[in-house]
Formats: sequence, C-alpha cells, structure tokens
Amino acid sequence: MLRSLKDLEGYNVKATDGEVGKVVDFLLDDERWVIRYLVVQTGRVFLGGARVLVSPISFQPPQWADHTFPVNLTMERVKNSPSVDTDKPVSRQHERDLSGYYGYQSYWGSMQPWGIGMQPAMLAGPVVPSLPHAGDDTPEDVHLRSAREVRGYHVQGTDDSIGHIADFVVDDESWVVRYLVVDTRNWWFGKHVLIAPQWATGVNWAERQVHVDMSRDAIKAGPAWNANDPVNRGYEARLYDYHGRPVYWADANDGPLPVVRADRHPG
Repeated sequence: MLRSLKDLEGYNVKATDGEVGKVVDFLLDDERWVIRYLVVQTGRVFLGGARVLVSPISFQPPQWADHTFPVNLTMERVKNSPSVDTDKPVSRQHERDLSGYYGYQSYWGSMQPWGIGMQPAMLAGPVVPSLPHAGDDTPEDVHLRSAREVRGYHVQGTDDSIGHIADFVVDDESWVVRYLVVDTRNWWFGKHVLIAPQWATGVNWAERQVHVDMSRDAIKAGPAWNANDPVNRGYEARLYDYHGRPVYWADANDGPLPVVRADRHPG
C-alpha cells in the first residue's frame, strides 16, 4: 500500500520489551529514493530523550490501526546502538557501523532496493560478504538525507520552476519512494501533483532543487492529487499514461531502481 510519509510521523516504535519512542523523521537514500531509517525520538527516561535510527529491516508487521511499528529488538539493543548525528547527512561509514552492530547485511552495491531483493526483511538473515560498492566508500561518502530537510526543495522543470516538495508517498512494504508530492500553490491555488522520483534528472543539494525533464505546463495540466485520497492503481495508471511513462508495476519485481544524479555537496 502507498502511504504519505507525513502521516507516518508520530507513529510509536515498540521494542520487544517496551516503547522506544516516536517517529520524528526519516532518512532518505539520495541515490535510490528509498527510506533507509526511521529517526526515533526516545523518551526522557529511555536514553535521556536522544534520537536513534531504526531500520525497516528490524520491523515486525506494522500495527497500522494503532500507529505502531513493532521491531524485533530489545530496548537495551537500541539504547547501545552507534550514535549518529541525524541533523547531518549520514555517511556510508556510519551505516556500516549500524549494520555491523545489528548484524544486518548491507544493501549498497546492488540495483535492487534492499541488496538482494525488494523487501528490507531479506537483509535480516545471516550476514554475508558485502556487495562491492560502485563509488567512493569513504566517511565523506554521504547518501542519507533527512526527509524533513528535503521538503521545501524547489522542483525545477525544463522551462520554469514548478513548485516545492511537500511530502513523499512511499510503499509501506519496500519503503521505496514512489512519488514526490509537489505543492504548486505559488502558481495554481491549492493544487498538489505527484511526480515519480525516477522522472528527476538530478538534484542540486546546494541550491535545494530537484530537476525534472517536464515542462511547467505539462505538470499544470496533469492529474491533481488530493492528500485525503489514497493513491490507488487507477490514479497511478492515469498519471503514467498522461506523462507517457512506462509503469513501474509492469514487472512483478518492479525491476532495478535507477540512480538519480546529484550534485553532491558535503552537509
């Protein structure tokens, strides 16, 4: 099912022996457009109110009605996890520390969202040698960005600015970002549109811009989206048909996710 990322903020994260805290942010993979970690604000008693990272790899079936993400970790296990400054982009080295601590296989170096497949739980098994990483693998090799920070980035079309990112729509099983929710109210009162991140041609982190190969008028005339309505397959079909793009669900496994080129600037 597809869900708004904003709607998932405030969800409780529950360990096997107690409450860990509430979701306050998400860390977005800026290469594959996949949510890699939940940023969880712990309570004052637990960890003194610190923030910790929790991976969907550790998830048990979510309790959607109760707004709860149960994880197969103890509170002590989470408490002793490697510290990470969630206010800054997270490097691959930090991810290695987290993966090593929890005993997770690494996902990077593969064309699939989660290394060997589409589901994060597939990486919770016995650790195997990591797949080779195609790029630089130094502590400065940052790949994770705060979803809250990316909200507000301007979306630049081929001829003009279109609007700004207001939210993300994600698949609640694979945690792949299926759509950027673009607020166009600066030009068209009250209208929100969806754009698949694979339609982006690049991201300029220094200028806080996402570039897409679509004109402003093409976006303006496209199907509008109401945040109160679920994103169903009927709407998706109309959206892809309007923009003349191949649908991602044509392949049962969704296929590999393309890399979005980014102008990387530390921090």
